[in-house]
Amino acid sequence: MILDCGCPGDYPDWQGKDIDLAHQAAHTLPIASFLYMPLAYDTYRQRQQVDIEQLELEECWPGFTLSRTGLFGGRLIRLLKDSRSPSRRVGSLPGKFQLNVQLHEGGISTIRDTVRQQQMDLLDSGRMPKEIYMAYLTCPRCAEARAGERIMVLRRWEENPRLKRQQNKR
Repeated sequence: MILDCGCPGDYPDWQGKDIDLAHQAAHTLPIASFLYMPLAYDTYRQRQQVDIEQLELEECWPGFTLSRTGLFGGRLIRLLKDSRSPSRRVGSLPGKFQLNVQLHEGGISTIRDTVRQQQMDLLDSGRMPKEIYMAYLTCPRCAEARAGERIMVLRRWEENPRLKRQQNKR
């Protein structure tokens, strides 16, 4: 169920867990961004929703969107139950797609400490942090009714033998 504002009605309970989404079916939509700030985010999110509906695809958690931005571009990823579709935007996530998940209580302006702590936890456990994905669980319109702003921070990581050895020496 997707709320009227576009936020996901329900989402996975991954708080504080490591999950593996290797080969998970997904709908991926490239988005424009400038200096890591997405341009016309709501427009792209609505476009992706229309595309998923037209293709008659079933989502694992309707409206749950992983966002990744870059210097001049990014992408929106929605997890699907089945990847059989003729669309070029439907496929599978890579074979190495392990994520560490932290739930941030607050807006994007206060997320720095959560990201920093997550990175330190990964490094301390001998894992190399890679790119960050964010899933906005509430928007400013529905935040008050849903116990405040919440953002799920998903950090992809890979095993690093060198970091592991350094941790074992300590």
